[in-house]
Amino acid sequence: MAKKKSKPGARKPRSDAQRNRERILEVAKEAFTRYGAEASLDEIARQAGVGAGTLYRHFPSREELLKDVYRTEIEKLAAAEQRLAASLSPVEALRAWLFLFVEAIAAKQVIAPVLSELIGDPKKVFEDSYLRMREAVDSLVTRAIRSGDLREDLEPTDLLRALIGVAHMGAGPDWQRSARRLVDILIAGSRPIH
Repeated sequence: MAKKKSKPGARKPRSDAQRNRERILEVAKEAFTRYGAEASLDEIARQAGVGAGTLYRHFPSREELLKDVYRTEIEKLAAAEQRLAASLSPVEALRAWLFLFVEAIAAKQVIAPVLSELIGDPKKVFEDSYLRMREAVDSLVTRAIRSGDLREDLEPTDLLRALIGVAHMGAGPDWQRSARRLVDILIAGSRPIH
């Protein structure tokens, strides 16, 4: 989970405060995905097992909570690259990461429009996270190409564009299942031609 950045010289948050923050973010992600960006903050606090005051201490506004949910999802996605690369074959690490990318798209579809209304282009706010995500997919694709599992002319962004396209084409309840099938199709289609 992403940790809240502290100011120089600031104390590290207590472990129970950090656990509360992480629980709030996880519950908020599920609530925003299920009920939209207007999900009840009081209900999020209740399901996270904290009081409303604790939620507002960590996230003074709906906007801050939405930004942190989104930022946390992108950071988890970027950080998963190393973990997956260390434990799976190159092509399976890429496949697993692309499945996580589909989940991140789901969170973004709910959160990004609201952030756009509140603060303008959310991409500007999260440029560092986007850069980390791009570096992660680039690394996974490069590793799979070097292993001979994928063709040399594969562009990592092509994989991301295809999955984003599925999300935008059919934002109905079934799009995630379709996107997961597309991951396997993309991997199969990216194998070297012999």
